[in-house]
Amino acid sequence: MTSADILAETRPGASATPIIHEDRHRPLGRSLARGARGRCPQCGAGAMFDGFIKVRGHCSRCGELLHHHRADDAPPYFVTFIVGHVIVSLALAVEVALSPPSWVHILLWGPLTLGLSLALLRPIKGAIVGYQWAGRMHGFGGEVYDDPAVGQQP
Repeated sequence: MTSADILAETRPGASATPIIHEDRHRPLGRSLARGARGRCPQCGAGAMFDGFIKVRGHCSRCGELLHHHRADDAPPYFVTFIVGHVIVSLALAVEVALSPPSWVHILLWGPLTLGLSLALLRPIKGAIVGYQWAGRMHGFGGEVYDDPAVGQQP
């Protein structure tokens, strides 16, 4: 199966010939920013996500195939790393400055941890997909796979 067949399968009525920009420079910063905003790293106009964190098979605007991504466990790892550092630092600062009872810590840091984690998960996943696209990783470099399931997440 070629990438054109995959494109035709993922986008009904699509041309059998995908638009390939293999000689085009892919700026890392722009790709990261577009991904973090939930936009296609190629054109910046089409939506990257088809739900909260499910990446679309292709860009609805330019047709760029996005199913190649391999974000896997990286987004939650980075979210845990960032949120953990922020929350622990704030909790320690509040404890040293105010010494509130334990129930105040639970009521304050539990919802804040959950909210911050949910707020960061989608932009971080988008940035990781943008990073992979800019670096031509995992099929974003024009490789053709025989298995269309390669790169698709359940």
